[in-house]
Amino acid sequence: MNIEISYLAAFLVGLMGGVHCVGMCGGIVGALSFGLPDDLRQQPRHMLPYLLAYNLARIGSYTLAGALLGGISALAMQLVAINQLQQILLMFAGVFMILLGLYVGGWWRILLRVEQAGAVIWRRIEPLGRPFLPVRSVWHAFLLGLVWGWLPCGLVYSVLIWAMASGGPGQGGLLLFSFGLGTLPNLLAMGLFAATLSRWMRYRWVRWLAGGAIIGFGVMELLQGLDNVL
Repeated sequence: MNIEISYLAAFLVGLMGGVHCVGMCGGIVGALSFGLPDDLRQQPRHMLPYLLAYNLARIGSYTLAGALLGGISALAMQLVAINQLQQILLMFAGVFMILLGLYVGGWWRILLRVEQAGAVIWRRIEPLGRPFLPVRSVWHAFLLGLVWGWLPCGLVYSVLIWAMASGGPGQGGLLLFSFGLGTLPNLLAMGLFAATLSRWMRYRWVRWLAGGAIIGFGVMELLQGLDNVL
């Protein structure tokens, strides 16, 4: 999978992972939206700047995390001089993405344990956002979104592992940026039409379609890594 296709795949993973986003972030988006003044909530176009601020900051946090892991991984590969390490990481990312697809599809919930492990770190980060609640300005919304970007999420973790195999900080950052853009339509829609979207995402066939698509991307990554190693 070349670099351009990887970015497209990361975008589609974020887009198809909307089923998971509804379950993971739906409550947060709803709480943030309903915490805004009544006059804003009654007109969706007035809520849009706040929702964009939340989400662009969240995507910024993803991009920073991807750049950090991509850079650390590239440095480690240079230090240990293991030529196949990148392909091994790519295969690991593929396996993790397959597990994520099984999770999103509702077939196997093993990644719930990974998110629970990440909650240990989240408990230390989450208090940083409390001073900005309730949200009183777009700037507060942006700062709150920066914190929100570190919420434990199996979907994000799978792409972060992918970023470790990307080859460097620029590639890792762009991979997470592409993924974040893919999540944007679903999370914006949740802020504006939370109840309607939540009901739609409960359909089993929607979860199966999204889970199957993510599994497909995971298989592609796994096969690419295997092909380069063997």
